[in-house]
Amino acid sequence: MLDTLEPTVRLIERAPAKINLTLHITGRRDNGWHALESLVVFTRSGDTLTLDPGPTLGLTVDGPTAAASGAIEDNLVCRVARSLAARVPGLQLGVFHLVKRLPVAAGIGGGSSDAAAALRLLARLNGLSPDDPRLVEAAAENGADIPVCLGATARMMSGVGDILGPPLALPPLPALIVNPGVPLETKAVFKRMNLAAGWHNSASAHPSFVGGESATDVFALLKRGRNDMEDAACVLAPVVSDVLAVLSAAPGCRLARMSGSGATCVALFTDCKHAGRAKKTIQSAHPGWWVKATMLG
Repeated sequence: MLDTLEPTVRLIERAPAKINLTLHITGRRDNGWHALESLVVFTRSGDTLTLDPGPTLGLTVDGPTAAASGAIEDNLVCRVARSLAARVPGLQLGVFHLVKRLPVAAGIGGGSSDAAAALRLLARLNGLSPDDPRLVEAAAENGADIPVCLGATARMMSGVGDILGPPLALPPLPALIVNPGVPLETKAVFKRMNLAAGWHNSASAHPSFVGGESATDVFALLKRGRNDMEDAACVLAPVVSDVLAVLSAAPGCRLARMSGSGATCVALFTDCKHAGRAKKTIQSAHPGWWVKATMLG
């Protein structure tokens, strides 16, 4: 049996939103998988996951977006826990409680981040090293975005999400994240893009981030990047174009771009004051939109 913490101790983990500041689709493999290059960063807020250690696996969910999170047995939190238990003999489990605040099917990896938080909690409970390969295996088995969410730090992601670059020391980036309340499935966006197997992208290469860049340099590099899924997403959900236009017009906005496969969009601002003012203006004009001011890093 593995060494464990006292069973009465409740463990808590933050599950931040994952933001793709760039998303270059570099090709489509013969097996149908899409290859990508993406600069991934994380917010300082998001969902919250707790774990009460116990003999059996369980999950409860509440919070503003809990109703859209699907069936408990299919939740990624439970799935990664079962995957890790299959790899670690005697793994102590327990009952998770998820406070769901992030929108679902939104291109910000909410479910993947929840799953990564579950793996971090189980690692702490069972004395597993954060770099234990079984954690990565359990993550990758259940979703392409879960491995990058394990570390929840800025880095480049490539391949089909399986190749992770080293952590990047980026400056804090004041941002506003907006979701118009329209879910977009990644599969549907890729279908709309209609890329043939074997296709390779001849567009400009991804800008190079090495870490340590100033905010000015980060903005300049990001403007050389793009999100290749944006056009297809705007066709499927035209409101994404509206969100991008509203964000781009906000005073102090340095860059507005869709995250992941959408429909969430992110705008980077010169400072927190401009981001906060934009939040108030957008919430007043579009009360049905989910709007969050945050820092990215």
